[in-house]
Amino acid sequence: MPLSRSQGGKSDAPIPLCCLWSAFYQRRTRIPLSGVPGEGPHSRRGGTSSKEGLLFFRVLRELWMRVPLIVVPEQRAFGAPQQPVNDFLTLGVETSCDDTAFCVLAGSRKILSNVLSSQVADHAPFGGVIPELASRKHQEVFLPLLDQALRQAGIRNPSRELDLVAVTMGPGLMGSLLVGVMGAKALAQAWELPLVGVNHLEGHLFANVVFHEDLAFPFLALIVSGGHTEIVLARAPGDYVLLGATRDDAAGEAYDKVAKLLGLAYPGGPVVDRLAQEGDPLRFSFPVPMAFSDEIAFSFSGLKTAVLWETRRWLAKGKPLPKEDLCASFQRTVVEALLTKVRRAGKRTGGRRVTLSGGVAANSALRRALEREPGFRAYVPPISLCTDNAAMIAAAGYAAYRRGYRCDLSLSPDPVLPLTPWRQEEGLGGL
Repeated sequence: MPLSRSQGGKSDAPIPLCCLWSAFYQRRTRIPLSGVPGEGPHSRRGGTSSKEGLLFFRVLRELWMRVPLIVVPEQRAFGAPQQPVNDFLTLGVETSCDDTAFCVLAGSRKILSNVLSSQVADHAPFGGVIPELASRKHQEVFLPLLDQALRQAGIRNPSRELDLVAVTMGPGLMGSLLVGVMGAKALAQAWELPLVGVNHLEGHLFANVVFHEDLAFPFLALIVSGGHTEIVLARAPGDYVLLGATRDDAAGEAYDKVAKLLGLAYPGGPVVDRLAQEGDPLRFSFPVPMAFSDEIAFSFSGLKTAVLWETRRWLAKGKPLPKEDLCASFQRTVVEALLTKVRRAGKRTGGRRVTLSGGVAANSALRRALEREPGFRAYVPPISLCTDNAAMIAAAGYAAYRRGYRCDLSLSPDPVLPLTPWRQEEGLGGL
């Protein structure tokens, strides 16, 4: 449960972990893990022993006392440990949008626990994600979900058994990112663990690294989600070249908007995909965006408009919308637009290994088409690793840690964090 203000008859509204951390850290007040503010060998007398310090101390106490005590020594509630003692264990934290997720990862790909709390039901009435609501929901489930992840992994003493905390630092919604980053920083300080900030898009790249043991760098990566549509050349862990991205709507965003045009439920991707399987993909001939351009780039706003005008023509005739056929034709066009640029990227770089990741990677037509694409070896993750998850963040964080990357407690989220500078002019051969 989130902490609340309870003194002096003040509001009982939840206190954001991020606000408590900021109020504490900006004043440079150091609070020992056992004791009270303003006392102990690490305190700074004359510093803040104010309400901010007390509130942040309560957060640390919650993380230090409540979470590790999910298992008391001598109890056998969780059975024997699920991993060898010498395995490097990474706690992954993901809160970039509307999914809260935790994962305990052993080494580079052994998942001990991978739990997620979805907010789809909370945002569905609004037809999209409400950022303020998303951040509040993250706060509500942060500690209970962490508790669940540690239990499933058989972690009795996090400060001794975990080796690293990896957290999404961007891109994403600022409020959502704040909850995850500040919560992860509190955990890292309380448990005295190293901290690594992870780019959410790099996490999507590692979803396939976790699942496919035979996937080796370099490879082409098609990242398709509600906020991103990009083709990336992954030359080595941490070495990426952005080959192209969408100029306007992301593919997942186009799915949601078309679903809304047709009066379908949110989120639109799964609904359109389901109806498309019942329709005729050749009933409507929508233009394939940028099909004749040599650029590795995407654009879906025009396709969305084409669906809009076709819908209006049918409604003007007083006929019921052939929703199944519209969905099938729209989906066929999106898939062809994506594969056209994958082919172009393969021709330009010589790459023959291609990965698919992101929320739209769960689309049945796209998965099937990429796996059947001649000349490529396709790597597609399971559905559980397509949408936002903490396993991919833990894997990317572990890889960054192995490269020597570290973050201190000044780590801040960046809602527009790029995966890599635009380096399309560089030599891209050698795959």
